[in-house]
Amino acid sequence: MDAITIIRAKRDGFALTPEQIDWVIAAYTRGEVADEQMSALAMAILLNGMDRAEIARWTAAMIASGERMDFSALPLPTVDKHSTGGVGDKITLPLAPLVAACGAAVPQLSGRGLGHTGGTLDKLEAIPGWRAELPGDELTRVLRETGAVVCAAGEGLAPADRKLYALRDVTGTVESIPLIASSIMSKKIAEGTGALVLDVKVGSGAFMKTEADARELAATMVEIGGDHGVRTVALLTDMSTPLGRTAGNALEVGESVEVLAGGGPRDVVELTLALAREMLDAAGLPDADPARALADGSAMDRWRRMIAAQGGDPDAPLPRARERHTVNAPASGVLTGLDAYAVGVAAWRLGAGRARKEDPVQAGAGVTLHAKPGERVRAGEPLLTLHTDTPERFASALAALDGDAVRVGEAGEPGAGDRPTVLDRIA
Repeated sequence: MDAITIIRAKRDGFALTPEQIDWVIAAYTRGEVADEQMSALAMAILLNGMDRAEIARWTAAMIASGERMDFSALPLPTVDKHSTGGVGDKITLPLAPLVAACGAAVPQLSGRGLGHTGGTLDKLEAIPGWRAELPGDELTRVLRETGAVVCAAGEGLAPADRKLYALRDVTGTVESIPLIASSIMSKKIAEGTGALVLDVKVGSGAFMKTEADARELAATMVEIGGDHGVRTVALLTDMSTPLGRTAGNALEVGESVEVLAGGGPRDVVELTLALAREMLDAAGLPDADPARALADGSAMDRWRRMIAAQGGDPDAPLPRARERHTVNAPASGVLTGLDAYAVGVAAWRLGAGRARKEDPVQAGAGVTLHAKPGERVRAGEPLLTLHTDTPERFASALAALDGDAVRVGEAGEPGAGDRPTVLDRIA
């Protein structure tokens, strides 16, 4: 085996053999295939694609590059959720304790934000004392005691994907659906969960801008899950406007607690319950009632236990940014558009996100939405509030919101609250 032959095969449109895939992933993980060679192969895959057998084998090879977790000793069925990322997507925070309160175990290995999309670990680290890094034995202990754990993936989990992900980010190959699908699924399958529900976002604030691309990605991941014995289902969900009324770490934690307390924005509650029902059904608990667990306080109790088990103080005040700036509605009428990508970039520039993985984030930075599409606004009244510790950031955040980011029209116009949160289900 050699890297050049494999690169040429994919460059010329041939399917890679199982032996070629196994060799190139293992050799790249060991450092025997150079970054520039794997970059060339990733570009060939982006341009020429992979068939189902190639994608399944590529995923299996990345799983085999590291350790595989095993929760079979737990007395409860395990189920996880993965979102492809968006703006205001705080769903994991209320969802994990909610599903745990209904009788399943939720081992949620999550990541940090990069660019305009937020990261679950960044949000939870806004809670004083909460720890994202847990050794394997502590992860299992927290999962056994509370039914849910949200933490960072260990270094030994799919190390080939960690190397390849960083390479794709700097070589213009992020958009390859086979590479996206295998990246997500290799980590989730190595995580050891028994079932998986995927939240595949589509719209301006998502990585998949069109429904056709989102549908292809969802179907590919569902197939990979089935090929590896993990029951997998996907929901296509809207990311043309931010989820809920906040984008930013501590702001989103506060909104998640509102949902657990029985309130919160309609779209966040709707999506949380939709994903919870899918997770419970996939875990073999179709009769569990997540709406009741929200209403009777059992999900909130599970949240408090989950946060405390990872060193956090669920009663501590959340960080607040030192400076605020109000953006007023430009006209009176109905809000027909509030672009998710623009709001995500504004929150990122205010300090809620990072341009590089090593950049720090401001826990209190972000954007509060005072209206959502379909709601009436009045000229000169608050539409958005920007939060940051560094007021010199306001100008660049406001620049992100210029142009067509905010649209005010009349009831009945396209975009006036007429797009459902859940667009489709793929199983």
